[in-house]
Amino acid sequence: MYIIFLMIAVSITVAALFLGAFLWAVRSGQYDDDYTPAVRMLFENEVTDNKKPEAKAKT
Repeated sequence: MYIIFLMIAVSITVAALFLGAFLWAVRSGQYDDDYTPAVRMLFENEVTDNKKPEAKAKT
């Protein structure tokens, strides 16, 4: 009978830890952007080149 009470206490402790981790993630902004990941695959991958185009010399 003692083991049942021990297992219930351990289960409640683990559940409380997971709840605390979830609440911490929500408050730290982990789940703020829920739209962009769903449509990210629809965007074009553009390679940007930071170099300025070189002017061709007039001859």
